[in-house]
This record gives sequence, structure tokens and C-alpha cells, in this order.
Amino acid sequence: MKKTFLGIGAGPIQTGIFVAGARHGNFDRIVLAEVDPKIVATVRAAGSITVNTAGKGSETFDRVEILNPTVPEELEKLKEIAAEAVAVNTALPSVSFYRFAVPYLAAGFARSKGAKYVFASENSTTAAEELRRAVGEFPNVYYLDTVIGKMSKVFDAAESELPPLAPGCHRGHLVEAFNTIYTDSAPGIETLGIAGLYPKQDLTPFEEAKLYGHNAVHCLLGVLAAERNLSTMDETAAYPDMMKSARTALIEECGQSLCKKYAGADEYFEPANFRAWAEELLERMVSPALADSVDRVIRDPERKLGWDDRLIGAIRLCLSQKVNPANLIEGVKLLRKRVDWEQVRKSWPDDAERAELQNKLQ
Repeated sequence: MKKTFLGIGAGPIQTGIFVAGARHGNFDRIVLAEVDPKIVATVRAAGSITVNTAGKGSETFDRVEILNPTVPEELEKLKEIAAEAVAVNTALPSVSFYRFAVPYLAAGFARSKGAKYVFASENSTTAAEELRRAVGEFPNVYYLDTVIGKMSKVFDAAESELPPLAPGCHRGHLVEAFNTIYTDSAPGIETLGIAGLYPKQDLTPFEEAKLYGHNAVHCLLGVLAAERNLSTMDETAAYPDMMKSARTALIEECGQSLCKKYAGADEYFEPANFRAWAEELLERMVSPALADSVDRVIRDPERKLGWDDRLIGAIRLCLSQKVNPANLIEGVKLLRKRVDWEQVRKSWPDDAERAELQNKLQ
């Protein structure tokens, strides 16, 4: 049976995970939906994309089509492709962008037959549900959350010796080699064949480990780096005190809390296994091969101080498990200098938990 993959958004998560996984999984047709006209023009001219893997070189994936949904005739083609695709992935800046994909996804899904797996890769624990509400319910269409621990970045092609996304493109994609991506499960998903995806019957523990472990401590380390005017995350490896704070936060604060909350859920949450994963993750965070930007890591601080987001959410998790989140709290105290703190606090629920949290943050 012919297999078509549709990727919405042409960023490094899309290209470095899903396009790569679909090509290695022998999908017959790969189509991207993208609104940046420069990316559309250069990828269309090449008929391929190139993705760089830190320390591993680059790989070019051929027979890649690309369409711009803001062009009426291409929007119509996307409706046909959405109907045909057995796998769809959204990798957009945030869930608020789903509304732009609704016209062609809803029209296509209404015409489709057979199972369709729709992955949401916006780094939100509610992304799949929000996508389902935006697009609608259809028979045999499964909306699936993802847990993406693979770090990546977009670079300016004019400032790098690495190959761009396509010849003449102004941007390039760099991803790390790590490629274990957890997703929700659904009937028949084991036959889908996108390389690197690992379905879990209960994704919630892994979503929390990503947001309240990986993301929280990555942000903490970025805040500490910003305080010392560092430019890239790999520079933090030269500061033992910063690395100690990050390690303690990841293993003894976030990790201890996650392992208590999800004891028995999966071997991942056994303390020794979590510690081994955490040590590897810390090395990846400061890899000079990726050289992630400190500014990128701490961007949009208001969102990252949201009630359910990485730092505040991680602190709340720790408090719920009777674990002292001392290093995470210090990170919030530093980051709050970069926002309108009163406005951030007003966005939190007005209840006893908020009062406890505000007392801890004095």
C-alpha cells in the first residue's frame, strides 16, 4: 500500500525526526506544508532537504514535495494530500497556529478512508487534544501526543559552513544524534513504520519527565548562563557550580519527584535508570557540537513561568512529592527579573497552592 507523510511546518523537529523517519521507514511520498516563501522556493527547486546531525555529518532526503497553504491552488492540493496521508505531523511554533492548518486538514480528513495517525509536536502536554478540537473528530483518525527529547536549532546559512536546508536557502537545520521519540499509542500504529518513534500506552509520565525534567533544567541552566553573559550553552561546561546546580535540580529535585510519582510505571522511572539518563542528558545539553544559543533557551520567559510550564510546573511537582526544589526556585528568582512578575503571578490560579508557591518564592 502506498504510504504518504504530510508534515506541517518545516522546522528542524519536522525535518530531523519526521521527514528522516518517514524516509528511513520507506514512505512513498513526503510532503511539507510551509508558509515561508524562501524555504518553499529553495526546497521545491531542489526536490530535497538536507539535515545536519551534530558530530555525525549531514544527510539529504530526496523526493520531498513542499506546498504553501497561503497559495489557493496549493491549499487545494494540501486537502488532497491530507486525505491521502496515513501519517501527519504538526511541528508549529505553538498550538495557537493550529487554526491555520484546519482548512486543509478538516477537508482532507473528511474524505479519507482507513487509519490515519496525526502527531502533535508542539511541546505541550495537551497538544493532541487541542489539535483534535481544532480539526474535529473523524473515523479512524488518531491524534497523538509526542515527547521529543531531541534538541535542535535553526542556523543562518550565511554564518555557517554547514549545508543549508536546500541549496540557496537562508536557513539550515542542526539536530543532535539522540533519536528516541515517545508517542501515544493507537490501534495498528506498530505497522506505521516511521523510524525513531516508540509508542507508549500511557504517555503522561514521559510528558512530565520531558517538561518538568529535561525542559525545566535546560531552562535553569540557560538562566544561570545568561546571568554570566554566556552566549552558548556549551560554555556552561566550564563552570562547575552551574553544572552542579543543574545536576542537583535534574536528579535530586525533578528526578526524585518524578520517580516517586511514577514508581512502577516504567523502568525509566527507577532511580538508577533515571540518574543514568540524566547524566547523559546533561552532557547533551552542553555539547559543543550543538552549541545551542542561551538566548534561544530562555526566550519567551513569561510562558516558561506559566503555572503548568517548565519551571513553575516542576516546582509544583516537587512540592507535591515533598521534595525541596531549591535550585529550581533560584532559577525562577533569576528569570523573574526579565518579566513583569506581577502580571505573571496574576495568571496563576488563586488558590492555596498558589499561596504556598508564592511563599516559597519570597
